[in-house]
Amino acid sequence: MTVARQSHNTTQGQKVMERKVTKAVFPVAGLGTRFLPATKANPKEMLPIVDKPLIQYAAEEAVKAGINELIFVTSSSKRAIEDHFDKNYELETELAQRGKSKLLSIVQNVVPEHVTCVYVRQPEALGLGHAVLCARPVVGDDPFAVILADDLIECADECCLSQMVAVYREHGCSILGVEEVPRNETDRYGIVDPVSSSGRTSFIRNIVEKPAPEDARSNLAVVGRYILNPRIFAHLQTIPRGAGGEIQLTDAIEELLKEEQVLAYRFEGKRYDCGSKLGYLQATVEYALRHPELRDAFRDYLVAELGMEADKGLLRLSK
Repeated sequence: MTVARQSHNTTQGQKVMERKVTKAVFPVAGLGTRFLPATKANPKEMLPIVDKPLIQYAAEEAVKAGINELIFVTSSSKRAIEDHFDKNYELETELAQRGKSKLLSIVQNVVPEHVTCVYVRQPEALGLGHAVLCARPVVGDDPFAVILADDLIECADECCLSQMVAVYREHGCSILGVEEVPRNETDRYGIVDPVSSSGRTSFIRNIVEKPAPEDARSNLAVVGRYILNPRIFAHLQTIPRGAGGEIQLTDAIEELLKEEQVLAYRFEGKRYDCGSKLGYLQATVEYALRHPELRDAFRDYLVAELGMEADKGLLRLSK
């Protein structure tokens, strides 16, 4: 594989500004212990929201944002993800013979033809930062996105990553997707310390992993969307192991902040924490109420089960 090299005749900021974000890294090597036994033999990223697995929603978001190289950082137990994005000749032949043209089209277009899938093995479970570092040989010297499939983000117009790519084109620096969380929940997230803000974009001083509510400098929590400049790899390579003996992406971002600007972007959209059972169920219900084939029947079922007092809210969800 040929990797484009940066010229030393211009500044790093100028060089990055000229580049498009065309690569996305999907760390999918985790064990998914919160969903055992469902994830004993099936990756958590393959858990479906109605009729599509979480990882497909994430891949579709990347493609909408202009990404044409999907880099999956996997483990030995995650072959189902590779199989999902690969061709299935037996299934396609069966569907064609039965005249199931609509289903055949769905199966054949899981990934558009212009998009390449690359699989990288993470040999040890050493944290999110290590998973991102494993993608370095494929990413090379290019800016890249990181998408955590656990965070399913529904947007009315532009998808979350498309919004962030637009901000990257303007500023050319690393960007962290953030959302406001209740103050009493800051100890569950990486929290940014904003210096100044312009609209949805904030310049940040630092990022602190899971601060106590009384110590948090803001309630802007980093969620599963990043655009990172390749300089992050140097820090991932050298930082000591952090919490849990793992290489923490947050720690590398803290080091990166000492060298260059990093922004936080409050995306427009609703995030579902599908890494938790409650968030997963919430996403399943709300996506079902928007599904063109299921929404009316599913709404009627819920109204009948929950009582007519729920009718107004369910109708609103299903629009």
